[in-house]
Amino acid sequence: MSQTNFLDEIQEINLAYLLLAQRLLDEDREAAMFRLKIDSDVAELIVTLNARQLTKLARTSQLLCRFSQTSAERLRQLTDNPRDQGLAGLHASLLLASDTFEPMPSGGDK
Repeated sequence: MSQTNFLDEIQEINLAYLLLAQRLLDEDREAAMFRLKIDSDVAELIVTLNARQLTKLARTSQLLCRFSQTSAERLRQLTDNPRDQGLAGLHASLLLASDTFEPMPSGGDK
């Protein structure tokens, strides 16, 4: 796969993520902020973006969403769960919910 294809896919993911984030925030802001692991300032900004701004932001070469599982052990707990299928989803939700929110560092903190 060429570098251009990767960039196109990243941009598609970014736009889909931003549109989903806006929809979630419109429906239930508190739950969306929890699920997206964002604070109220970021939530407000995402909600107010128009189509042109969303597209411009999505066209970056970096993923806007970030992988919340930074621990390999926590990821193993989610993927290698021996529990009954009926409880596996609940267990995964509890593990993901137990992660603390850590805002991304701002550019001014040097």
